[in-house]
Amino acid sequence: LVLASSEAKLNHDWSPDGRFIVYSVQNPKTDRDLWVLPLTGDRKPFAIAQTQFDESNARFSPDPRWISYQSDETGRNEVFVQPFPGPGGKIQISAGGGTAPQWRHDGREIYYLGPNNRAMAVPIAVIGNTLKGGAPVTLFTAPTGAAVASPDGQRFLVSTVTEDAAPITLLLNWAGLGR
Repeated sequence: LVLASSEAKLNHDWSPDGRFIVYSVQNPKTDRDLWVLPLTGDRKPFAIAQTQFDESNARFSPDPRWISYQSDETGRNEVFVQPFPGPGGKIQISAGGGTAPQWRHDGREIYYLGPNNRAMAVPIAVIGNTLKGGAPVTLFTAPTGAAVASPDGQRFLVSTVTEDAAPITLLLNWAGLGR
């Protein structure tokens, strides 16, 4: 058990340095909020996005100086980035809607799913303590609205439904067959 509480929680990411877990908590007053659990020291969780809006799908940057997440504070889901653990304000990365942000392994790009299942990429520049996002670029349209980027951003895993799916054979207790 990592954290015991009465609230429903969903893990989103573990920081690359292994020191923090970011997760969402369902709150009846503020919808989903983002919290971080330190895995060292007093291990006291703290909120990083706690508003009347729905925040989710948080991801640490590779260095882990930043956290990306989606929020519906503009009236639709958009992707934001804020310094971690702070201080500093958030900046909007997506334009026209965005969900499920993912960082490229070097932190120089964020991928997200835009409207109409479009996989999007935004170049990221960090100068000192300031992060700037470039213009979003459409990479491709994901057939089912789900795409996961490889760490280098050169390949994407996309789920799709086919009408000519081969049957699946499920073999239980396979280890006992050779006895």
